[in-house]
Amino acid sequence: MYRFNLFIKIKASKHAIGNHLKGHYTSSLSANLKDCFTMYLSMNEELSPAPVPERTDCHVDSLYEKGSSSINEDRLLVGKSLFGVFDGATSLKEKGLTEEGMTGGAFAAQIAKDAFSGAVGDLFDTAIEANRRIGLAQVAAGVNVNERDTLWSTTMAVVRILGGQLEYCSTGDALIMLFYEDDSYTFLTPDVDIDRETLVLWKKLSSSAKSKINSVYTALDRQIRKVRLQMNREYGVLNGEPTAADFIGYGSCDLTGVTDILLFTDGLYLPKKDPSQMSDWNTFADLYQRQGLQGVRDHVSSMQNSDPDLTVYPRFKLHDDIAAISIDFK
Repeated sequence: MYRFNLFIKIKASKHAIGNHLKGHYTSSLSANLKDCFTMYLSMNEELSPAPVPERTDCHVDSLYEKGSSSINEDRLLVGKSLFGVFDGATSLKEKGLTEEGMTGGAFAAQIAKDAFSGAVGDLFDTAIEANRRIGLAQVAAGVNVNERDTLWSTTMAVVRILGGQLEYCSTGDALIMLFYEDDSYTFLTPDVDIDRETLVLWKKLSSSAKSKINSVYTALDRQIRKVRLQMNREYGVLNGEPTAADFIGYGSCDLTGVTDILLFTDGLYLPKKDPSQMSDWNTFADLYQRQGLQGVRDHVSSMQNSDPDLTVYPRFKLHDDIAAISIDFK
C-alpha cells in the first residue's frame, strides 16, 4: 500500500551558491584532475562532522556495485547517523577516462559524497556547498561551463537520523523510501523519470534498427543531448550551476511507525517493458520486504540478463551502477 507524502521543496538564493559560474571560462589549465581533486578538498577545511544523537536500534545494509561501464560512477556514504547515495553523470563530450582512471561524473559524485561526509548544519546547506565545490573543481579542470552539456553532474539522496526524527535532502532521481509497521510505504522524494521520453523513442527505434545498439545511439544523439540540457531546468542535479538550488528537496519527518528507510540510485529500479508507464513500486516494495536489498538487486539483474540486446527493457546499458542503503528498525 502506497502512502501519500508531502514532498518539501526549498529554494535558495543563487547568492548562497556564489557567482563563480558567471562569465566565460576558458581556463588553460591542464586537465590534471588529481590536482583539481586536491584543490577542492581544501576549499572548506573547517567542515567537520556535526555531533548528533545516534540510534543503536537499527541494522544497516548496503549495496555498491559497478554496472557494465568501466568504472562505477555511483558513490555510497554510510556513517553513524548520516547516509547517502550519489549517481554521477559524465559530460556528453568526455572521451574515455582521465589519467586517474576517473570520469567527470565520478568526480562530481565523489565531491558531493565528501561534502556530506563532513556535514555541518542542515543538509540543504551541505548540498549547496557540494554544488559549489563541483563548480569550482570544473573551472580548475578547464571545463567550459558555458557549454552545459560538458558539465559534470550528480544526483543525490541523503538522510540523517536525529533520534526519532529524520532529516532528508535530495535532487534528481535518487530516491528515499520509507516502510511502515502496517506494510505501507511512501517516498520522501519525487519519482523523477529523467529518461522516460528518450527510452520511449529507444523502444520504437530498437525494433527497426539493423545494427541495434549503435544505430539507436546515433538516432537518439540529439534527444539525449536535449535531456541533458534540461538539468536544473526540468529536473535537478548538482553540477555547479546556481539554479541547482531550485531543485534541491529538503525536509524532516517523524520516524514513529517507520520500520525501514531505503535510499537508492536508479540502478536498482525495476526495468520496464513500456518506458511510458509509471514504475511498479508495489512489486519493488514487495520484493524488498520479502528479500531485502539483495533480493531486489538479484531480481533486477535477472530481468536485465534476460534481455542482453536492451530491446525488451529499453535502457542504455546491460547493467547500471548501483548504490543503495537500507536502515532497518525492526
